[in-house]
Amino acid sequence: MDIQITLKISNGMRFSARADAGLKLKSGDRCIFRKDFYCDLGTVLSVGRELDPEKAAELPTVLHIADAGEMEAAAENEQRNKSALKVAADWVERLKLEMKLLNAHYSVDGKIVIFQFTADGRVDFRELVKELSHALSCRIELRQIGVRDETGIFGGISVCGQVMCCSRFLREFNSINVKMAKDQDLSLTPATISGICGRLKCCLKFEHEGYKELEKNMPRKGEWCDSPAGRGRIVDRNLLAGRVSVQTENGNITVFRRDEITVVSPEKKNSGSRDNSGRGGGKENAENSGSRDNSGRGSDAGSENTERRRNRRDRRDREGRGKPSGGNDKGGSGGNAPGNDKGGSGESKPENPSRPENRQPEPSQDGME
Repeated sequence: MDIQITLKISNGMRFSARADAGLKLKSGDRCIFRKDFYCDLGTVLSVGRELDPEKAAELPTVLHIADAGEMEAAAENEQRNKSALKVAADWVERLKLEMKLLNAHYSVDGKIVIFQFTADGRVDFRELVKELSHALSCRIELRQIGVRDETGIFGGISVCGQVMCCSRFLREFNSINVKMAKDQDLSLTPATISGICGRLKCCLKFEHEGYKELEKNMPRKGEWCDSPAGRGRIVDRNLLAGRVSVQTENGNITVFRRDEITVVSPEKKNSGSRDNSGRGGGKENAENSGSRDNSGRGSDAGSENTERRRNRRDRRDREGRGKPSGGNDKGGSGGNAPGNDKGGSGESKPENPSRPENRQPEPSQDGME
């Protein structure tokens, strides 16, 4: 019967393998396993349950627990790993490849060397594989990993004082976004929400569901509430402790438990002010509405009068262009226009015969005959 176990090799790579239950492996044991065409030494991290025969055929197979000779060969490979990494770094510099080599790992039988590296994008390393294969006289495998995997391999202590999650127990890195930090009431400054790798902290993801569950019974920032110190507004909250900070109307900020406050709806908050101002405000509102109505009527009347004056002025201009221009006599009268002579009467003569309105009509040919 085969069981599933998790192995880790010296360069930090982890993978699942199958082992015979009769080996009685336990966490921390070092064993020899076969993967593809080579054999290597790995450390048992965990022992799982029985495997389905169909899935077991696809996994590497644990052969036996490592003996003293195999342990010595693995120790010698540590020195070979350093020299291989130096050779690879020289070729990367010669070929001017944009990549960062992290480590090198010789298998226990020396048939393959595995290099891990990081890069911003895809790298064409075919020429590098050819040169390394010729220099090291073995098969070469290059594996590109992300910055999160790099941090998990080297490990370290996070800002919380614990061993980093990616190095301790995380095996898969899911998508993380800033909204998760907002839901947990965290400051959005990069130094607060970023990990050692420079990416968003992994704990934002696997703690998100827990914070969402805690938030269901907590009020939001900005809401008004009744507290033992009086009515105030919530300015901060601690989801883990179940406490809120309330700023009362006098400006003081006090921390209360969730069960010590009662959230007030906006309608209830403003009802008191409406009741106090309802009696006196009715008259003012009526006066204001009346003044608005009167001002509206006055503005309409003013615009109508302006339009009428404009029409009368245009009519006078049209009539003036159609009439002959008269003299400036002071005392004469008779006809439609005053005469040019003082005290005289009769029709006035045009001052400018060339103007169309002052030109005399020409007699027709029939009249001349």
